[in-house]
Amino acid sequence: MSRIGNAPIKVPSGVKVAINGQNVAVEGPKGKMSWDLPSRAKAELKDDEVVVTRQNDERQSKAMHGLSRSLVANMIQGCNEGFVRELEIEGVGYKAELKGKEIALALGFSHIIHYPIPENITVTLDGQTKVKIEGADKQKVGQVAAEIRAFSPAEPYKGKGVKYKGEQIRRKEGKTVK
Repeated sequence: MSRIGNAPIKVPSGVKVAINGQNVAVEGPKGKMSWDLPSRAKAELKDDEVVVTRQNDERQSKAMHGLSRSLVANMIQGCNEGFVRELEIEGVGYKAELKGKEIALALGFSHIIHYPIPENITVTLDGQTKVKIEGADKQKVGQVAAEIRAFSPAEPYKGKGVKYKGEQIRRKEGKTVK
């Protein structure tokens, strides 16, 4: 029995949920999203709560049940509050700069990396070393943060590079002379 899938999802005020067959559409103050449920799952709207059910107790149905419930809950939370990922850039000469619809990153390479910001994603800078990524779609926010971090992940010797806010970088000891 899926404990995650059986939990009802509360719909906050200001968020509209429309279920049309397998399609779930959510609209709120931060944006609107739509997603098609897998064929093994079904959603119903009852008294300001969304309840996700499954067809049978097969292994695949149970997996889709919990996944579907989590994705619908993320859509509702994203359209109501939104999701945020924060990055920190460390290193001498390492910085970020917003230029229109792209972010220019100087990460110790011989060239500046220009990363285009996708639609429905907001990037703000606090100084030149703190990047804040916001949006309604949790997957898209996380993907943008991961792509920016992948340009130069924090290295273990001096800690230079891009890391998530609060991420602990395990430091290694450098070479020693005998």
